[in-house]
Amino acid sequence: MRAVPARIDLTPGVPDLAAFPRGAWLRAERAVLADLKSAEFGYGDPAGTPTLRRAVAAWLAQYRGIAADPDDLIIVAGVAQAIGLVAQMLDRHGIHEIAVEDPGSLGSRQHLQNWGMRTPPIPVDDRGLQVDVLRTSGAGAVMVTPAHHFPTGVVLDGERRRELIQWAKDGGLVIEDDYDAEHRYDRPPVPALRAMLPDHVIYTGSVSKLLAPALRIGWMLAPPQYKEELIARKRLADLGNAGLPQLTLAALMESGELERQLRFLRRRHRTRRDAMVNAIRNHLPTATIHGAAAGLHLTITLTKGDDTALAAAALEAGVKAHPLSWHCQLPHAPGLVLGYAARTPTEIAEAIATIAKVS
Repeated sequence: MRAVPARIDLTPGVPDLAAFPRGAWLRAERAVLADLKSAEFGYGDPAGTPTLRRAVAAWLAQYRGIAADPDDLIIVAGVAQAIGLVAQMLDRHGIHEIAVEDPGSLGSRQHLQNWGMRTPPIPVDDRGLQVDVLRTSGAGAVMVTPAHHFPTGVVLDGERRRELIQWAKDGGLVIEDDYDAEHRYDRPPVPALRAMLPDHVIYTGSVSKLLAPALRIGWMLAPPQYKEELIARKRLADLGNAGLPQLTLAALMESGELERQLRFLRRRHRTRRDAMVNAIRNHLPTATIHGAAAGLHLTITLTKGDDTALAAAALEAGVKAHPLSWHCQLPHAPGLVLGYAARTPTEIAEAIATIAKVS
């Protein structure tokens, strides 16, 4: 189902690729090339170019409230690589399972399992991760999306945050996937866990949802005791990310172009989000909408039915969406996870009407 093309693709996690700032990228790349010394075309620091690490540190301070030393950042090929590096490292430290949110990202779970990790599910409710269940699970590490839970959009509330912080202080390790925290519309920003608990959180983020997954540029902040081992694993994995795209991205960040792109995308995404919410209310009035205040997708839950069968029928009619059950290990209400960032309001309205017809 994931590989089949569709006339209207509502796959979650896909940004508006048509909005990639080609002109700004080209100008920045030309400026970088004009000043680049010959020696800088060689193998660089596997942790990333110092220029990009400084730019990312400033970005995280501005948008995520994280005070990070650039030397503590590790540039990676997206969050997917960060997950792999962390899983390999923890396996060597005798940790063979990483608890995950349920519902939670199927993709992240598959990456962890690919590296031999068991992924015990921890339920998520309308306040976020149920930390009491995490504590009784015996897991030594957990991967969370606290600022905008995938896929329901729940924000980890204050009491649960305090419980999770205490769990980490008692010896647990938190892996924070901050996958789309900059994209918010109807609520103020939520601080990153890393900002409150730097010694117990491995923080990951990327530009995949802000610019394009094809760039394969992300970052990771690890507690001091893990930093050098993760850099060593990054060096053995690929000798470090390509230098020229790193320097180009740094130029976009430093010039303010990336901030302008974010403001543009927020306006565009809000319009598309509103179109999807209106279409669901018109065509699927019994569906419950979750997570519309931020991100690039929303989730609907249904009162009955088989969401995998519904997604298959929608695909047959030309519309692709994720069944919510894909992202669950525990029993859960049926539903769909619907990405809106890459589709026009007209396409979104047509897609939701099509889903309603086959439901």
